[in-house]
Amino acid sequence: MTLSILAGVFLLLLLLRVPVAFGIGLASMAAMLVDLPLEASAVTLTQRTVTSAFTFTLLAIPLFILSGKLLAAGGVARRLVGFARAAVGWLPGGLAVTNVFANLLFGSITGSAAATTSGIGGFMIPAMKAEGYPRGFAAALTATAATTGLLLPPSNVLIVYAMVAGGVSVGALFLSGYLPGLLLCGLLIVVATIMSRVGGYGQRETFPGWRLLARSFVGILPSFLLLFIVMGGIVGGWFTATEASAIAVLYSFLLVFGVYREAPLRDLPRILRDTASTTGMVFLLIGTSVAIAWVFAYANVPELIAEAVGALREHPWLVLLAINVLLLAVGTFLDVTPGVLIFTPIFLPLMVGMAPEFGLTADEMRYHFGIVLVFNLCLGLVSPPAGTTLFIGASIAKCSLSEMNRPLIPIFGVGVLALIVVSYWPDLTLWLPRALGLL
Repeated sequence: MTLSILAGVFLLLLLLRVPVAFGIGLASMAAMLVDLPLEASAVTLTQRTVTSAFTFTLLAIPLFILSGKLLAAGGVARRLVGFARAAVGWLPGGLAVTNVFANLLFGSITGSAAATTSGIGGFMIPAMKAEGYPRGFAAALTATAATTGLLLPPSNVLIVYAMVAGGVSVGALFLSGYLPGLLLCGLLIVVATIMSRVGGYGQRETFPGWRLLARSFVGILPSFLLLFIVMGGIVGGWFTATEASAIAVLYSFLLVFGVYREAPLRDLPRILRDTASTTGMVFLLIGTSVAIAWVFAYANVPELIAEAVGALREHPWLVLLAINVLLLAVGTFLDVTPGVLIFTPIFLPLMVGMAPEFGLTADEMRYHFGIVLVFNLCLGLVSPPAGTTLFIGASIAKCSLSEMNRPLIPIFGVGVLALIVVSYWPDLTLWLPRALGLL
């Protein structure tokens, strides 16, 4: 009864276009009223929503958001596009390959799929349209490639997962996402090349020469020093992920206003307002998602799921397949952050209990499943009807979602293929943290 009301109210509110955070909160409240009086339900919802932010680890999120906003305003995207074009623009599929590579580079610095879609898409989508690429293809490719940044540090979503999973090192989790992110990028480059050649899109450029490539690399080098500072400090044990986020803000400020100087200092209040707005939205999603996770725990959902799949424990690969299919379906209407907060407490205990069947320890499974979960929900960002990056890409390209559907099918397909490889090849996620002694 509780779960039926929860699902029914939430879906109804989504159909009425109520913001997701409010929909989650109101649905949680309705579900609580089944077993609790009004006052107790209101107090529980308020407590869970407010106290969810009282975690030192989560302080990294607004700081990394601010760092990303500073970099997005400071000419970093333009420099990254220039380097990507010099490095891979001469390959078959020229601008399409450049698009994917530039999204990977920018996403690895900002850690935001939405910011990456806007920052890189603002340059690449008009450039691709000018060279004869269909606008639906340009928008679909940009929207999908932008999700690679959520698998690479400094990913805010991975920080959220580390908080919910408990006992998970943010640094080791960051390292776990590198190879899956690079795999997705590589497959997107392959499909972009094939689609460009089959469709006869764009023009193949000549290699610009090592001098121009070196010059463009020097231009982006200060931006990439941020990654080495952040990850080197975390892995080396010099500072925590939260302290690294503060260092990232300071470095980004000095880079944008002191080195590149493409953004005037008077833009800082606007950047701070944008950061506050984005942070408020993220933390409201976190708070209401923690509340709905409490409802699931109160209704014994994790135990019910464990009993339901008990017969499949002899076939752990089928259990993981079922979880992936469910998450792909849920990701079509639920954003990544609430998805992580809601489904981690439900599925992580089950997967940890089945770790020996996958040849992993319980600790290793926490990292592996975290990447699988985030990877899966990232694909939801390019899945209608609620795909965030999908709508941003369509807005930049000035095209309808129907124009994006046909080119999106093979692009989304390679994303699912990458997800399958990551899911059933744990060494891909665990090799780096093992090699550096974090596991």
